[in-house]
Amino acid sequence: MRTDSSPGTLPAREHLPAGDAGTPVLDVVIPVYNEEKDLQPCVLRLHDHLKRTFPYAFRITIADNASTDTTPLVAARLETEIPEVSNFRLEQKGRGRALRTVWSASEAPILAYMDVDLSTDLNALLPLVAPLISGHSDLAIGSRLARSSRVVRGPKREFISRAYNLILRGSLQARFSDAQCGFKAIRRDVAQVLLPLVEDTGWFFDTEMLVIAERAGLRIHEVPVDWVDDPDSTVHIVKTATEDLKGVWRVGKALATGSLPLDRITRPFGDDPRDRDIQDVPKGLARQLVGFCVVGGLSTLFYLVLYSLFRQFGGSQVANALALLVSAVANTAANRRLTFGVRGSGGAVRHQAQGLVVFGIGLALTSGSLAALNAATSDPGHSTELAVLVAANLAATVLRFLLFRAWVFSDRRDSEPSTVPASHTPEHGPTSPTYTTAPQYTRHQQPYQPLPQRPVAQPNPYRTTQFRAGEVADQRWEDATLHLQPVRPTDTDPRD
Repeated sequence: MRTDSSPGTLPAREHLPAGDAGTPVLDVVIPVYNEEKDLQPCVLRLHDHLKRTFPYAFRITIADNASTDTTPLVAARLETEIPEVSNFRLEQKGRGRALRTVWSASEAPILAYMDVDLSTDLNALLPLVAPLISGHSDLAIGSRLARSSRVVRGPKREFISRAYNLILRGSLQARFSDAQCGFKAIRRDVAQVLLPLVEDTGWFFDTEMLVIAERAGLRIHEVPVDWVDDPDSTVHIVKTATEDLKGVWRVGKALATGSLPLDRITRPFGDDPRDRDIQDVPKGLARQLVGFCVVGGLSTLFYLVLYSLFRQFGGSQVANALALLVSAVANTAANRRLTFGVRGSGGAVRHQAQGLVVFGIGLALTSGSLAALNAATSDPGHSTELAVLVAANLAATVLRFLLFRAWVFSDRRDSEPSTVPASHTPEHGPTSPTYTTAPQYTRHQQPYQPLPQRPVAQPNPYRTTQFRAGEVADQRWEDATLHLQPVRPTDTDPRD
């Protein structure tokens, strides 16, 4: 898995500002491979739909995955004839590679893609991107498995799709319902920090992106869709399923070992400004208590099993020390990962050393309890010993949690970046989100022209900041704030 450096925790979501739309707000990517027959009808139908229904400037990008037929010629002709269509050529196959390349270079704040067969009803496109424009969600996916979806496909495809999603739920604890529907969208600021963590370049790209986003706490919006299976689909089901299962194993292993820096793409708790002003409030205390109790209960059972085992070969003090030592190492590792969310190997040795100090305190409590019991009676029963040890461990557990939170893993909370966004100076007006401009594609392309009814963007009155993320950080992202224009410029209701 990739562990590229990222700029840190994502800022709070913001609604895209309404204003002039000189830059396309939506960039719809259509990955194609040898689709000379379906490409032109798809682009014409999609372009007509967007012209009639989408209220902002848009662009349709054809991502050619090393086609060997006349697909490049068809794409070039469409780019010449339609101003809102652009063409991008890759010399290597892979839907994930095409999406990563085009999305990384696009300057549109909302990025989407759909399959060339247009199996998904286009009426779901505006509901798909609306939560991203409003700032409510980070990603959006079309779902064929939602209750209100209407799907027409054969039993074989239906079985494979549902079985795959059950595998994701059982192995990766995925909560989204449909990973492989070719109808998705993402905010550009989220894509900049999320894409460097996605390793797959093929069909598993969607699933890996969604799993990482969900584990990082990003919000995924699902849209029920009407979907009709394409009987002429060129997808190799067996090969795709095999690659997907390999991807599930790879991502699951990365999540289990903590090699994914998920904390670098988390959102702050709540986007309300009042949430950002709260200071000195313990974060995640309830969740940490629950996790600590679960780990503590399992550790106690593990400790008692080890004590009973070691007691058969030695005295009570020796058995208690060995059982407590082994269970303390396991307890520290489990609390480090599950309770306090520390991932990776950084600081693991120091945490274990501090955990051993906490172990020493627990050893003193339990050993003192056993010494007191032996002083009270010369031959205590085994059940009595266990009861005394349980009581001593309960007292040690409370102290252990306090020491873990205040000392061992205190750097976890102290290192969390502030969720208060940098404010703009008063002379530049109120704050607004910033969308940066990527370098242009390395291809022959006509400059994108805005729709006639949308005036050219006015000079940017807002101060912007440079944004760097992972692989995309190798390129310079210039400042460019986008202003969106309503469908009817006369709509100036102050409530909006």
